[in-house]
Amino acid sequence: MNTDLESIHRMAPLRGRLPGEPVPYYLSSGEGVRLEVDGQLWTVIARTQDTGGLFDAAYITGGRGARTGFHAHRDQQRSFLVIDGSVQVWLGRESRVLVPGDSVHVPAGTPVAYRMLAHLTRLLTWAAPGGSLAYIDQIGTPVERHIHPPRATVRTTAEARAALGAPFGITFPDHEEVRASEEWDTRLPPGAEPYFLRAGEGDRVTMGNALNTYLTRGRNTDHRYFAIGTLGGHSPYFVRHFHEQHTENFLCLSGRIWLHVNGQELLLTRGDFVHAPAGTIHTFAFDAHNTQMLGILTPDVFERFFEEVGRPTQDYVPQESTELLTPPTPSPQLQADLDVVVVGPPPERRVGREL
Repeated sequence: MNTDLESIHRMAPLRGRLPGEPVPYYLSSGEGVRLEVDGQLWTVIARTQDTGGLFDAAYITGGRGARTGFHAHRDQQRSFLVIDGSVQVWLGRESRVLVPGDSVHVPAGTPVAYRMLAHLTRLLTWAAPGGSLAYIDQIGTPVERHIHPPRATVRTTAEARAALGAPFGITFPDHEEVRASEEWDTRLPPGAEPYFLRAGEGDRVTMGNALNTYLTRGRNTDHRYFAIGTLGGHSPYFVRHFHEQHTENFLCLSGRIWLHVNGQELLLTRGDFVHAPAGTIHTFAFDAHNTQMLGILTPDVFERFFEEVGRPTQDYVPQESTELLTPPTPSPQLQADLDVVVVGPPPERRVGREL
């Protein structure tokens, strides 16, 4: 199939399933390829074939005591975000107990392990370049269920993990599980180093009635991606645009988000996901108080946008406004520098206006 930019412009987003090719698509919460691994449910929402090899992503749910032992990926930069529950994570020779909003970044070659500490714990994980989730497809058991089992029905063995992981550059080193530190991790490091980040911490930029917080920057991921969380209130659409060189991914963490994708409007609520490859004409609007969105953009060419049109802040919450504040349109020079092609004014909401 021809997936040049002009073709992407005209594509209605595929709904409800992974496409198997890099085109726009939408998944509601719980949908995707679902696999059981050692009592955990992996719900794969992006694979290498869906993203042109750029990245892959999955939700992981499990009960108290579910665990994944030490492993390391030779090629991928990886991140984890706690969505629900609580989890202890070992990162190299450091450990933390993490709660919703906390995150961890795992550079290529760094050993990581985790144990879920609360019932109904859920993590989001993503990695670039794509390909590592093919290991989960190999070692997992396909299931129809949308929640983890009450107890593991199949246990993987060390021999199977080693044999299936080797072709993907995944190894399983033997490391000591040290006690968790209570350190409050607040900073992004200067390079591609392993780190924990507590909820709300990181580099923060305010823009209108929204607060944008970097979970990772390009310098932390060998410029494979950056990830940014946005917390804000009601906002209108901004200009319709597309990107020529990078892919944008939207996950609703709370509240309601309207996404305008190639002329169609999609409502995202908690757990929903939209993949917008290069060429997708899009914009978004928040439609509930205290809406939270995670953006994953790969590669990192667009990273400076938020600082260019907003301003750095030490606050942990956005300024609340009774007005609907339209985000500014970037200047022509900024559009050229940051891979933004503006194609028209903000669209009007046409569906769900009574919601």
